[in-house]
Amino acid sequence: MARHAAKQPGGPPTLVLCSPARRALDTLEPWRERLPEGARVRVERPLYLASAARLLARLRRLPDAQRDVLLIGHDPGLHQLAVALARPSRSPADARLREKLPTGALVELELELPHWRALAPGTARLAAFVRPRDLE
Repeated sequence: MARHAAKQPGGPPTLVLCSPARRALDTLEPWRERLPEGARVRVERPLYLASAARLLARLRRLPDAQRDVLLIGHDPGLHQLAVALARPSRSPADARLREKLPTGALVELELELPHWRALAPGTARLAAFVRPRDLE
């Protein structure tokens, strides 16, 4: 997934927020070598098994200068957050996302907000939803 994301037009993220759980840290490792110079990685204890509400609150505290972020965590919080933020659409990707967020999947949301603190349900567009099996 990290290799796939690094090839995309937006490139890899400049900030990674990661749960301290072993499985999350294992997910983080392939990303580390693909992060741009100067990218920051923050392993944060409150992300461990965080609810969608806690994850949203964390994202709302990002500085406005931060243009992108990769959030590595756990279900059901990540899945609930992605579904809440993404405006519903009739796309097949949206239907797949609302059904299930498989382990290792990547959800790319695009925001058009002046401030992270304005992040709320329905304020993002689902730009991509890639499951590991989609890359096989």
